[in-house]
Amino acid sequence: MPVKIRLQRYGKKGKPFYWIVAADSRSKRNGRYLEKLGTYNPNVNPAAIDLNVDGAVNWLQNGAQPTDTARAILSYKGALLKNHLAIGVNKGAITQEKADEKFNAWLEEKEAKIQAKADGLSEAEAKAKAEALKAEKAVNEARIAAATPEVEDEEVTEEAETPAEEPAADETETKSQGE
Repeated sequence: MPVKIRLQRYGKKGKPFYWIVAADSRSKRNGRYLEKLGTYNPNVNPAAIDLNVDGAVNWLQNGAQPTDTARAILSYKGALLKNHLAIGVNKGAITQEKADEKFNAWLEEKEAKIQAKADGLSEAEAKAKAEALKAEKAVNEARIAAATPEVEDEEVTEEAETPAEEPAADETETKSQGE
């Protein structure tokens, strides 16, 4: 029975969520599977991947072939590296302690990269929010500045013109009536 490590799609339309499974290659995409190895959620940034690395390595050692996307996920989580190191241990090229040491060093480095990306994303998001707030404040100040002088100028000019014109008009009227 040829076994594939592949993704089964779940979730709503437009919001995919996947199970990473070991399944017979002849079964349907969302059909029967042999073992559920983990989950993959591409809707968040960075993508959330929960994988049973030891189970995946066990299936790889028994001859399971991952699909292209599953291979990328297994590589990202270190299952392919662990499988490679396990083959080296079986052949006697390295000891189990050295293999575990190399895998743990790789995991720490990978976690640091993931954390750096998450920090960069949160920093960029905070910077974008700060710039948006600054731009909004500038627009609001411009609106206030544009609205305030017009109202004051109109009131001041109307008040200044109205008393000055009325006495002058009254004087001219009285003079013309008196003459």
